[in-house]
Amino acid sequence: MNRDQIEGGFRNIRGRGRSALGAVTGRVRPQAEGAFDQAAGAVQYAYGRARDAADDLHRDGAHLMGEAQHRGRALADELQDRGRVYRGEAVRRGRAVASRADENRGATLLLVAAAAFGAGWLLRRPR
Repeated sequence: MNRDQIEGGFRNIRGRGRSALGAVTGRVRPQAEGAFDQAAGAVQYAYGRARDAADDLHRDGAHLMGEAQHRGRALADELQDRGRVYRGEAVRRGRAVASRADENRGATLLLVAAAAFGAGWLLRRPR
């Protein structure tokens, strides 16, 4: 509850009292001034509530933004970790293939020659 809500509530009550007093005494001016204060108090109270709602929304928005940043950073960290794991696995498998090719040089040479011949035959111009 903020100052506008409190002052608006008191002004509304004071306006009701003045309106009632004007009605009891039969005087129009206090009755009209009381009605004005009552309406002004209601408006001031509503303004205070709107201000509180805006503050709550601002706070909630800041919290949500902070949470989104936190989750985004956590996701980025997780993706970097996965990337490191996949890179390490690719390097390990590449070294295993290179080692196997180095152990079987003749078969590797024959396989590369067959692949080159096949690619050349597929890519030749038709005559």
